[in-house]
Amino acid sequence: MIALALLVAANLLSLDDALQSAREHQPQIRQAQANTAAASARAREALAPMLPQVSATAGYGRQIATGGAAGGGTSGSISTSGQSFVFPNTFSDSATASLLLFDFLSQFNRLKSAQASADAQAATERATALQVDFNVRAAYFDARANRALVKVAQETLDNQLKHLAQTEGFVQAGTHAEIDLVQARTDTANARVALINAENTYQTSKVTLNAAMGLQGPTDYEVADVQLQPLQGEDLPLERLLEEADQARPEIQSLEQQIRAAQLTVSSFKDQYWPSLGASAGFFQSGPSLDELGWRLGAGVTLTWNIYQGGLTRAQVNEAQANVTAALAQLDLQRLQVRADVDAARLAVRAAKESLSATQEALLNARERLRLAEERYQLGVGSGIELGDAQLALTQAAAQAVQADDRLATARAQLLRALGRQ
Repeated sequence: MIALALLVAANLLSLDDALQSAREHQPQIRQAQANTAAASARAREALAPMLPQVSATAGYGRQIATGGAAGGGTSGSISTSGQSFVFPNTFSDSATASLLLFDFLSQFNRLKSAQASADAQAATERATALQVDFNVRAAYFDARANRALVKVAQETLDNQLKHLAQTEGFVQAGTHAEIDLVQARTDTANARVALINAENTYQTSKVTLNAAMGLQGPTDYEVADVQLQPLQGEDLPLERLLEEADQARPEIQSLEQQIRAAQLTVSSFKDQYWPSLGASAGFFQSGPSLDELGWRLGAGVTLTWNIYQGGLTRAQVNEAQANVTAALAQLDLQRLQVRADVDAARLAVRAAKESLSATQEALLNARERLRLAEERYQLGVGSGIELGDAQLALTQAAAQAVQADDRLATARAQLLRALGRQ
C-alpha cells in the first residue's frame, strides 16, 4: 500500500516501477519463495540422520511388591492377612549418542535427492518471477494502449465539436443543408460515447495492472508512455533463439533437477536392500532414590538388515522408477512447449513490426484525407457525409496504430518470457 501511495502521489507510473512493485508485493512470488525455503529445509532434514544423534531421558516409577522382594528404598508398606506389600521407588536417567556408520549410501543418496529437489524448486521460483514480469508488462502495455485510445477519442470529439460549430454556421448561412447539422450532432454524440467507453476501459485496465503488481488501491495515476526497445537478437533464426531458451528457461532447469532427484531416490531405495551399520554409546543411572543411583557406561555396534518387509522396498523402487519416467516425459513436453513459445513470440514480433509500419502509413493518409475533406466542406463542394467518413477513417487508423504498437510491445514481452530473460 505504501508503494502504491507513492506512485499515486507521483501520478505517473513507469514500467520499471510496476515491475519493482510486483517483485516486492506479488503473492505468487512470496509463495514461490516460501516453497523454496521449505525445500531447502527438507534438504537439511535429510542431512540430520547422517549426523550424530544425542538423547537424554529421566524416569520415575513406583512398583507394588510383596515384603522381602522390595529391597531397600520403600516408600510405604501395607500388611494384610500376614502378607506384607511394599511400594518401592525407582529413579533412572540416561544419556546416549548414536551415529550411522554406513548404509551403502542409502541416506547419502536421499540427501542428494533432497538437495536436487531444492534446486528444482529454486528454478521454479525463477519461472514464477518470469511469469509475473510478463503479466506486469502485458497489463502495463494494455493500459498504455488504452490511455492512447482515450487520447484518440478525445481528439475525435474535439474535431467533431469543431465540425459541429462549422456546420451550424454554414446551415445558418444557408450554404449547407440542415441534414448536415443533424449528421454533425449525431457524430458528436457518438464521439462522446466513444470517449466515455475509452476512459472506462482505461480505468479497468489499471485495475488489472494493480492486480498484476500485487497491490490493492486506487487507480488515479497515469501510466507513462514507455516503449519497449528492440530486443537483442529478436531477428535471429529460430534455432539460435532456441539454443538460448534451452539454456535459460528455468522450467527446463527445474525438470532436469527433478529427474536427478528421482534417479537418486531410486538409488536410495535400492541401497535399502543392504544392511546398515551404526554405533552407539550411553551413560545410564538407576536406583531406589536419588542419592542411591548406580551408574554404568555402555557402547556397541549394531548391524541392521531388513531381509523381508513384504515387498515394501521393491514397491518403493518401482514407484521411484516410474517417477523418473514421468519426469523425463514432462521434460520432453516442456521442450516442445519452449519451442512453441519461442517460435510464436518470434513470429508475433515480426508481424507486429510489419503491421506497425503499415498502420503508420495508413494514419498519415487518413490525416491527409481529413484535411482535404475539411477544405472541401468549407468551400461548399464536400458533403457532411464525406467529412464524417474522413473523420471516422482517421479515428480507426489512429486506433489501429495504437493497437499495432501495443501488439509489438506485448510480443517483445512475450519473447523475453520465452527466452527466459527477465
